[in-house]
Amino acid sequence: MDRITASQVFVNVAERGSMTAAAEALGMSRAMVTRYLAQMEGWAGARLLHRTTRRLSLTAAGEETLARCRQMLEIAGQMPVAADMPADVPQGLLRLSCAQSLAQDVLASAVAAYLRQYPQTAIDLSISSRTVNLVEERIDLAIRITNDLDPNLIARPLGHCASVVCATPAYLSAHGTPRTPQELALHNCLTYSYFGKSLWQFGHKGRQVAVPVGGNLSANESSVLLTAALEGAGIAMQPEYSAAPWVANGRLVALLPDWRPLAMGVYGVYSSRRQMPAALRAMLDFLALRFSDPRHWPPAAPPVPRRGTARARSRTA
Repeated sequence: MDRITASQVFVNVAERGSMTAAAEALGMSRAMVTRYLAQMEGWAGARLLHRTTRRLSLTAAGEETLARCRQMLEIAGQMPVAADMPADVPQGLLRLSCAQSLAQDVLASAVAAYLRQYPQTAIDLSISSRTVNLVEERIDLAIRITNDLDPNLIARPLGHCASVVCATPAYLSAHGTPRTPQELALHNCLTYSYFGKSLWQFGHKGRQVAVPVGGNLSANESSVLLTAALEGAGIAMQPEYSAAPWVANGRLVALLPDWRPLAMGVYGVYSSRRQMPAALRAMLDFLALRFSDPRHWPPAAPPVPRRGTARARSRTA
């Protein structure tokens, strides 16, 4: 972890007497402040703060560390910025993280367009279906599709993700075509994230229903379920950006046209608003425009999340 940033966090906590106040002043999440403090105590090899229910106070080791952190920050503040490296020009390496289907169907072309627009930047795209730790894995920006975003994270809304329930003509010919959401419970449904019953949510003319579905295949990556659906394994709920080409060419049939699956939010998640690099700010602005352009991203109605159902419908970057 960055020792300069950790020193800034520790000094702010010591001066304000509260991790929450320090987080607000630094534009960080409280969870991020906690991580920096834990790392600072690890470097110091001693406990730096007395924690009570009302206020934080410094230990003897904390007093000594505070003085050294202030000296470090003073020295860092005196370092000149190179004249040929304007702070407002996007440049340098950005490390991004997202799920496989989003990377191959959407972000690969978006990143290529971003690099053409900002030729002094470089992108390292990490593909993972799990929720990454931004600080520990040194990720600048994670793109997440979810209705259950951690409130401690700093996130910029980018758009909404529509979904479609679909299956092959062969599967429907063999097993019948569901006409209502409730009939999905009688079919082999390919579920995301965990094995067993999953809730698929739908809306129609202001009415919402949640149907428990299950089947003989689950996976933590939607592109795997899409491939299985294309092989006739069952019915899948897929993000529209992935399924649309296969529906258009007839390989898949979109089901329940009168019922809209619950949409999810698309977010750009990052660790701190403080001293945000120009390349990261430019990427967030670029993606916000990209996700609002129907040429690159299918529009969807805003999601209406329900507490307690996100486990069944969440894709993380």
